[in-house]
Amino acid sequence: MSPTAKSAPRRPPAKKSKVRTATPAAGIVPGADYPVRRFTLANGLRVVLAPDTSSGVVGVAVHYDVGFRSEPKGRTGFAHLFEHLMFQGSESLPKLEHFRLVQSSGGIFNGSTHTDYTDYFEVLPAAALERGLFLEADRMRAPRITAENLANQVDVVSEEIRLNVLNRPYGGFPWIDLPPVLFDTFANAHNGYGDFVDLNAATVEDCADFFERFYTPANAVLTVCGDFEVPRATDLIHRHFDDVPYRPAPVRPSFAEPWPTTGRRAEKIDRLAPAPAFAVGWRLPDPVADLPGYLAHVLLGQVLSEGESSRLQSAVIAEAGLATEIWAGPGLMGGPLDARDPDVFVLGAVHAAEVPADRVIEAAAAQIALLADTGPTERERASAIARFTAGLYRENDSISARTRSIGSLELLHGRAELLGEIPGIMAQISVEEIASAAKSLDPAVGAVLTITPAAGE
Repeated sequence: MSPTAKSAPRRPPAKKSKVRTATPAAGIVPGADYPVRRFTLANGLRVVLAPDTSSGVVGVAVHYDVGFRSEPKGRTGFAHLFEHLMFQGSESLPKLEHFRLVQSSGGIFNGSTHTDYTDYFEVLPAAALERGLFLEADRMRAPRITAENLANQVDVVSEEIRLNVLNRPYGGFPWIDLPPVLFDTFANAHNGYGDFVDLNAATVEDCADFFERFYTPANAVLTVCGDFEVPRATDLIHRHFDDVPYRPAPVRPSFAEPWPTTGRRAEKIDRLAPAPAFAVGWRLPDPVADLPGYLAHVLLGQVLSEGESSRLQSAVIAEAGLATEIWAGPGLMGGPLDARDPDVFVLGAVHAAEVPADRVIEAAAAQIALLADTGPTERERASAIARFTAGLYRENDSISARTRSIGSLELLHGRAELLGEIPGIMAQISVEEIASAAKSLDPAVGAVLTITPAAGE
């Protein structure tokens, strides 16, 4: 049973704020037009079309509403393992044929597992749209789940863990190591990459059950983005997806849990780390229910650590010399807006062995407290909005990134249009709201994970 959600603990009355009052800027942020059309098939598949005939290529993506948080106890890493299995052929296509068909068309493809969703995508020349739709419908209908494929992919995922976590400096830091310090429930705290014992215990029956429960069209969003004509794409989608059998979407449980009321600490010994590091995590406002409050924390992260003139870069690194690297902002692994509630604001740093972690944390906390007391300057606010907006537009100029962004926003928020609307929402966030976001980063309730290099190794 999931714990009942509670609001953040109330803090004692603070001294009178010195936050500068500023009128939110309007009309100064350039807008982006990402028009979308949507419809739903009889089998429940939600479809989002985002035409851009200037691109010359087309992106096809399917986002399934299942991620690390949906894994059952005793099956850590199962969502990621299943992502691998979806590339191992189907009832129609033998193993590796998906790869050959995409690459022979001059396209690219991949898949990824996240906290709350798993996505699969292809980017192809515009003339190959039908091929991409066929491939995604084919594996949505019946992937090839066999004992041989399962054993092979358990080995592949296990080797990936050895490469990316066990035999890499700071492997899994902080996205694997910080959640068990901050959270209490299995869904929020467990290792999404997986435990070797759990991975080896997975059975074909487990995989078949996972597919039946979560890989139904009613639990997915299909996105087509790029150079295509809407009527033709609509016809092709009906042709390839209409006969995928309907199965009801699973009821998504609440993953809420009480907000921390005390600080928490843990230490990890890393035999490969060249220098100590730490990450501090705080709970964030619900990105779906309170998007402006969440975006205020995104801007706070920008003011704190983006650019050489940011507060932490200037005070903690350039002036005090306490750290060699420092960062702050929402998101554990995919950046901001990549998960539902609960999400995490992370302050992280790498520092010299002779500098205690607490000294760096205190220096960073002083800058956060200053922002909470006086707020950012209007110039800092405008710069943060402009920097984030420029990065958002730059990244989504790529059809590959735009296809996945539209799909994830539609799945998580029900509004693919947010991709073009977020900069305008940010432009209305005031210095007072950013100051309020800084106040929520109370050092007394932060979850602190320290990374200590193994002495003599």
